[in-house]
Formats: sequence, structure tokens, C-alpha cells
Amino acid sequence: MSFEPFIAKRIYADKSKDGERFSRPAIRIAMLGVAIGVAVMLVSLAVVLGFKHEVSSKVIGFGSHIQVLSLTQNQNYEMLPVLTNDTLIRKVKKVRGTDHIQRFATKLGILKTDENFRGLTFKGVGEDYDLGFFRQCLVEGKMPNFSSREATNELLMSKKVANDLGVRVGDKIFAYFMGEESMRARRVKVAGIFATNMNDYDKNYVITDIYTVRKLNGWDEEMSSGLEVTVKDFDQVDALARQMQFLHQGVDRNGVTYGVFSIKDIAAHTFSWLAVLDMNVVMILVLMILVSAFTVVSGLLIIMLERINMIGILKVLGATNVSVRRIFIQFSLMLVGKGLVWGNIVGLLLCWIQQQFRLISLDASVYYIDSVPIQFNWWMILGINIATFLISTLVIWGSSHLISIGKPSETIRYE
Repeated sequence: MSFEPFIAKRIYADKSKDGERFSRPAIRIAMLGVAIGVAVMLVSLAVVLGFKHEVSSKVIGFGSHIQVLSLTQNQNYEMLPVLTNDTLIRKVKKVRGTDHIQRFATKLGILKTDENFRGLTFKGVGEDYDLGFFRQCLVEGKMPNFSSREATNELLMSKKVANDLGVRVGDKIFAYFMGEESMRARRVKVAGIFATNMNDYDKNYVITDIYTVRKLNGWDEEMSSGLEVTVKDFDQVDALARQMQFLHQGVDRNGVTYGVFSIKDIAAHTFSWLAVLDMNVVMILVLMILVSAFTVVSGLLIIMLERINMIGILKVLGATNVSVRRIFIQFSLMLVGKGLVWGNIVGLLLCWIQQQFRLISLDASVYYIDSVPIQFNWWMILGINIATFLISTLVIWGSSHLISIGKPSETIRYE
């Protein structure tokens, strides 16, 4: 072992009473600063990633990743149906990266009880529709077996709508729809109640079978309001949407022109809001790294000041400025390393406890979720540790140049 790391370890492990006055508190404060900074960064990152994941997954659950919609209106300014036959499905499936394709149809209507009524969008789905999202959000009742071949006369509605109308699972209520000449009524049963806490969706949508919606719209079995497409990699959603732009070309046999929209286009306000959180995280990371580096440098300067007599002796014995700087750089990196270890232990443990037990709750009407969400991204966690270590090393290296100031004959006499 060379003498630089040997002396650095001796300084780090020094517990003599002479060094207790300044050195030990400085070392503890420096290590604690790094540990707290790293823990705050890890918790902030995990919370923001979890929040973005939870909110975006709920938006995607209602609208999938990509939608193929009609761009053509009728005389009543209603969008004409998309011809969702096997030919269109095959064209979409040819785009690499697509995972699942499902049809849906919508119709505006009114749910009415003896005391209340509510205007809603009835979203019709069939056997090909992935109801996994609504199954996760189901709080009462059961999932109906929605069909594209027969009417089930069953509904999935949000807890908010159910509370507003004063209905429960199993209740039968009337749904009214405006036809071309008269109002049409259907008696439907509340099969299940879900809660996503996304008010913009919960208060406006109910889910029913696509067969009923098509009949109400006067469409045949090949007509739908559009297609919903899920992709394998959400990061590629915009690129895949651009690849599907070939669907814009020409019109189908009903004279309808298609448009392709990613969920980031459809819910642009939500994803723009989530993007702002990234800037907040960056600011927190920068501030915490700077605080960690500052505390380490402060501790280093205190140690250097206290050991200035030792520095002079080392120089007299033939040690170069570079060698002496290496001693204090290695000593400081020991502090950073220990601070990183404790910061990771504390930060990851806090995140794990919150993820498992959900101790910190939130107001779902404001934050869309009922507890602080946590999501781990191990590559980002590794990046935080590497960035903290490298920036601290750079700052320590710059501060160590102060050792070169002063002559050995002067520093050796310093008390």
C-alpha cells in the first residue's frame, strides 16, 4: 500500500481527543450531508416516476396508446364511423411494435333515475377489448361479458356517477338516447362500479357493449367509432403513430377519411403537465448534488486547516503537493462513499416501505391517486450515484489545490 491511502485512512479513523474538537464533527456533518442529499434525490425520483406512471396509465387505460378515428363529419356535425373490418386491422398489425388492437363505439345519452339524471358518453366495447384496466379499478360488482353480437344491457360506471345518481350494483335504470326522429330508451343494469379518480373521465363515461351502441347509431357490425391500438414500448408511441399516417391516404367505401392520434395528442394537457414534473426533478437533483458537494468540501477544508502542521511536515520529508493532495482527495472520497452507501440504504428503504404499506396518503380528488406512488428505475438510481460521486470528486479535486499555497517552513510552525 502506498503512503497516500495509508495516511488518508489514518486521518479518517482518527478518534484521538486532539482531533475530536473539529475533525470528527466535520467528518460526520460531511457524511450526513451526502447521505441526506442522496436519500432526498432517490425519494424524489421514485415519487415522481411513480406519479407519472400512475397518472399516465390511467389516461392510457381509457384511451389506449394510439387511436384511429374518423376525420369526416355528417350534416349534424357528428363524426362518421370508421370501417373497422379485417382489412383495416391487418394494415395496422403490419406496423412493427403494435401489441393489441380493439374496436370501440360511442354514443351520447342520459342516465335517469326517479330523482336524478346525468348526460354521459356510452362507450361500447366487445370481446376483443382489453378490460384489464377497469378490472384493476373495480370497487364493487363484477365485470360484464360485453359482446359485439348481442345486447347485454349491463353497464360499468364510475363511483362518482353512481353516487351522483344514487344507484348501486344490481340497480336497473333507464338510459335515453336521441334518435333521428324520437328519443329511444333502454333499461340497463349496473353490473359493476369502478374508481380511477380521474374526474375528467369518471364523470363523463360509462362502459357498455358495442352491439347496443352500434344499434343505437344505426351502424352495421363493421362500423365503429374507431380503433384503439396498444404498443409494446410506450417510448415509441409517437414514432408508431407517424408510421400509421398511411391510413390518411384515400377514403373508405363510406367516404370516411381516417386520422391517427397518439394518446399524447388526445390528452395533451395531461402529458404536458407530467412533463413539467421532469424539470422539478432535475432542479431537486442539481440542488441536492451541490449541497452534498458543498458539505464534503467544507469538511475537507476544516480537516486541511486542522492538519496544516502535518502537511508542512510531509512536504519537509519530501512529499510533493500532488502526493499531499492525493491524501486529502482519497480521504474525502471515503466520506462520499460512506455517505452514498447510507443515503441509498435510507432512501431505498423509505421508498420500499411506502410502496408496500402506503403509509402516506393523498387526496385522490386533487392528485388522482390515494397514496404517494413509488416506482424504481435502477438505471436512474445508478446514474444519480455516479453523478454525485463524479461531481463531488471534481469539486474536491479543485479544492485540494489550496494545499499548494504556503511554504513548508511556514505551515510547519502553524499551531
